[in-house]
Amino acid sequence: MVAVMTGGATPGSEVVLETTRLLLRPWRVAEAVVQRELWTERDPRVPKHRRIDADGHPTVAEIEDSIRTNQLWSSGLLAVERKASRDVIGYCGLVDSGRAAPGEPELAFELLRRTWRQGYATEASLAVLEWARSAGYERLWATVWDWNTASRRVLAKVGFTETERKEVDAEYGTTLFTTRRL
Repeated sequence: MVAVMTGGATPGSEVVLETTRLLLRPWRVAEAVVQRELWTERDPRVPKHRRIDADGHPTVAEIEDSIRTNQLWSSGLLAVERKASRDVIGYCGLVDSGRAAPGEPELAFELLRRTWRQGYATEASLAVLEWARSAGYERLWATVWDWNTASRRVLAKVGFTETERKEVDAEYGTTLFTTRRL
C-alpha cells in the first residue's frame, strides 16, 4: 500500500494522505460530531480528562471551536475518511506528546467502535508512517494502555515494538511505550 501525499510533508501542514480505502486529511468544523462520538465511546478505564465529564464537556460547540482554532485534532491528527462512503470514522496522525525524545513524535489513532476490526487503523497508521518517513523522521513512538489489546495488535502489525519504559497509574492501568525506526 502506498500513501499518496499532497500538500506539506510535515505534521501540522496542510496534508492529505490517500490509501486504497481511506483519505486522511484536516478536520472540518462540521465533523465535530464525530470527535464528540469518539469521546462518548471511550473505555471507562481512560482517564477522566479524556472522557465526557459530568457536565457534558466537551460539547460539540467546544470541539467545533477547537477545530476552528486549529488545535491538536485539526492539525497533527488527521480525520480518517472512508473513500467509498465519504464518512469520517476517526483520526490518525502524529502528535508531540512531550513524552518522547525531541524530534520523535508519537503516532496516535482512534476510530469509532462500529468500524473496528476492518483494518482501517492499520491502513491509516501505515499511511502516516510513510508520511513521517518522507518528512525525514527516523523514529516514532506510540503509547498504549496495557489493557488495550486491539491497539497493541495494530501497533505490532505496523512494526512498533514495546520498550522497557512504562508509566503505572493505580487507577487507569499501565501505559506501555512502543517505538519504531523508519
